[in-house]
Amino acid sequence: MAKRLLGKEVTAALNERIKADVAALEEKGVKPTLCIIRVGENESDISYERGATKRCETLGVACEKILLPADVSQDELLAAIDKVNKDDKVHGVLLFRPLPKHLDQSVIENALDPAKDVDCMTDGSMSGVFTGKNVGFPPCTPQACMEILDHYGIDCTGKKAVVVGRSLVVGKPAAMMLIKKNATVTICHTRTVDMPSVVREADIVIVAAGRAGVIDDTYLSAGQTVIDVGINVNAEGKLCGDVDFEKAEPVVDAITPVPGGVGSVTTSVLVGHVVEAAKRKFA
Repeated sequence: MAKRLLGKEVTAALNERIKADVAALEEKGVKPTLCIIRVGENESDISYERGATKRCETLGVACEKILLPADVSQDELLAAIDKVNKDDKVHGVLLFRPLPKHLDQSVIENALDPAKDVDCMTDGSMSGVFTGKNVGFPPCTPQACMEILDHYGIDCTGKKAVVVGRSLVVGKPAAMMLIKKNATVTICHTRTVDMPSVVREADIVIVAAGRAGVIDDTYLSAGQTVIDVGINVNAEGKLCGDVDFEKAEPVVDAITPVPGGVGSVTTSVLVGHVVEAAKRKFA
């Protein structure tokens, strides 16, 4: 039976580090501050906002909000972003996406100062992920995957890693972050030929396919570590991942559950990025 890589253990350790950093900043008179910009009333956005707000409160980080109607004009939204760019008391900004279709998302995303981009919204932050330079911050979800690997002492050096999914939100950044950890990385996607045989050869598998239970035991082999990024709702109305957990757990060495795995770490990573942005500014 596989070892369960529990997000709550990773989150607890991460939160202690964040609290120590917040205390050090407050001694210098700095209050780390996140600004959330939400357009419209999307329920998933509101749910994540609620969780982020609570985590900020728990860790001593201030949280401001700019709530705009779904029919906000592009100029009004750009003005709001310009305001937070210029506000020295705001260290990190989270803008919920996707935006309403009447807005040019690319233009709006890149209006944000990369130094305050705590969830890799801008091209500048993404370039930092791919070049290894200290520009902006990586996306919170793949960073949460790396935090789990680190916490459980899973050494990536020289290991074969497979990432299932090639999005800019998780797949491609996760691949770059694994390379930084000295893994040899393969990215699989919908056009991959004989994907099960490719995935079975990996030591570490990160799954961000966006389809419930798409990875089962036919893709997996003994000794593997599996990080499941997927969050889906199955036919019974229960949360589940992109990995068929019941079939995978008896085969692999270690696996993240859904829920209780990657998702539970992501919010603390977000808050940690805000604190790191404040540290960079006042270093």
